[in-house]
Amino acid sequence: MTNENVDYGLTPDEIEFFFKNGYVKPFKVYEPEEMEAHWKKVRLQTLNRKHAVYGENTLSNGKNNNLANYDRHLDIGFLGDHVCHPKIVHKVRSLMGPNLLCWKSEFFSKYPGDAGTDWHQAESFAGVAGRPHIEWPDNAERKGTLTAWCAFTDAMIDTACLAIVPGTHNMMFYDETKRLVFDPERNNNLVKNGVHRGLWGYDYRDLQKDPNWVPDESQAVYLEMKRGEVVIFWSTVLHSSLPHLGKTQEMRLGFSSRYVPPEVRIHPDSDVLTEFGGEVSLENYGAIVVAGENNYTHNKIRDTNMLGQPFKRV
Repeated sequence: MTNENVDYGLTPDEIEFFFKNGYVKPFKVYEPEEMEAHWKKVRLQTLNRKHAVYGENTLSNGKNNNLANYDRHLDIGFLGDHVCHPKIVHKVRSLMGPNLLCWKSEFFSKYPGDAGTDWHQAESFAGVAGRPHIEWPDNAERKGTLTAWCAFTDAMIDTACLAIVPGTHNMMFYDETKRLVFDPERNNNLVKNGVHRGLWGYDYRDLQKDPNWVPDESQAVYLEMKRGEVVIFWSTVLHSSLPHLGKTQEMRLGFSSRYVPPEVRIHPDSDVLTEFGGEVSLENYGAIVVAGENNYTHNKIRDTNMLGQPFKRV
């Protein structure tokens, strides 16, 4: 439950911690049983792609690729409410300013036996797409996006929890002007530093500025989270996830929502999105204003989802 008269923003100490380390420690948004109930309903709704903004070409080798997981907040009511949730948006607002857009959401599933996700950073998200997803003004002090990653199921050490190397958000170890090559066979077959880690058919090492550089995993913080908890981090902080060891048959599911201020250009100069061996039209896509105002005209904005339901601006 939330109270519209309560400010859920960060304290000065939490803001200082964030800018030093690149993330906000996990916090509760939903009670575990509440999150479980929501996911039971949403799971069925995700199977219905009738109103999904990307209804075509989300298959690779006959299987749904990660494009099928994109931007379901634009057609599923609970997910639209979630990306606007005051307990999340107020904290993002503490870090990014009063005017905010949610420009992307995505499911991240790990089934028993799945490899972990490779260490990576994202500033423009161009490495996978071949063109920038987002462009900040030239005079911006930093780039990237704020990601709010919500545990829809428990995410523990044995079930593919997230890992972050604090303080790495101020230095890019990767060059996103290089291009990643999609190969679906890579996802569960790459072994790095003794750990199975892929990136949905990509090898993120292809983007390294120094091909001999290796992430210092001794500095990593492992973010175990109960269902209903959220962690916020800069996309430029070095982050990954561990493998799902299969000690339980429950998959690990995370749902991320990503935020930028309105001056950032989203999917600039493009009407299609090409990733994971598929290509989808951006005809029905639109960012949503989750806080404050949008005083720019360069981004396509949606006030309602694909079913006509309005989004709840803070």
